Amino acid sequence: MKRSSAIRRAVLATAAVALAVTGCTAQAVGAGGSGGSGGSDGKPLSPATASATAPATPAPSSPAPSSSSPAGSTPAPAPSAEVLMKDGDENERVRELQARLRQLDHFDRAPTGFYGTITAKAVTRFQEKRGLPGTGSVDEATWQRLLAVTKKPTADELKPSTTNELDTPDARCMTGRVLCISKESRTLAWMIDGEVVSSMDVRFGSENTPTREGVFLVDRKVRDDWSKLYHTPMPYAMYFSRGQAVHYSSDFAARGYNGGSHGCVNVRDRTKLAALFDQVKVGDKVVVHW
Repeated sequence: MKRSSAIRRAVLATAAVALAVTGCTAQAVGAGGSGGSGGSDGKPLSPATASATAPATPAPSSPAPSSSSPAGSTPAPAPSAEVLMKDGDENERVRELQARLRQLDHFDRAPTGFYGTITAKAVTRFQEKRGLPGTGSVDEATWQRLLAVTKKPTADELKPSTTNELDTPDARCMTGRVLCISKESRTLAWMIDGEVVSSMDVRFGSENTPTREGVFLVDRKVRDDWSKLYHTPMPYAMYFSRGQAVHYSSDFAARGYNGGSHGCVNVRDRTKLAALFDQVKVGDKVVVHW
């Protein structure tokens, strides 16, 4: 009897140890409750209940991207192109830009050296035609492309004698000493034996007081004259047709072609006209033509 009781106690002790070890293992793996798959009351849990009661296993966290890792690093923005010329600039490089654009018919006036809205529009037209971003400013790519399709401007292209391009001289201007005045191009060309010595922009009379056309002679010169009829100054006046004369006009210099003369040929470049006045002689020919 005693031997049987001792054996029974040993078996029960072994079973108790086994149950204790099983419960520890389940608690470590499971989340709460006394058994690995049971509820607090010891009953088996349904799959839905087990899913709801089991704690969510945290997803493994990804390591922070390293600055040296291509996948984790943010691409640096592309550096913006350096602007070489832009609106508001004024220098000789801008003058060259305008002269080169004029060779391609993108800039329709004499270079000024000032980068304004007209130049910006001309640059934009060039850029868009060449497949470049139409920024209106000149970066290295734009400048190099322009250099590739144009030639180095001549001195006359950089600083032309007139804003308006001279047209083909009238045949009557091809011999002798002539003030060849074109209403078509609005220019005066001082010519000697068919060669242009100098030229300048001019404007003419209005519809009510037109400048007469034809061939005339310079009949007199007055360096500092005054119009008694219109009460206006007429510096460097060279008369050629019954009171009509070539002379400097401060109004033309200020307002350009927004105004007109009373029949005279107005010049807006005082310096050029002063030099011309000293060269022209009474008796030299004047040709006014279309």
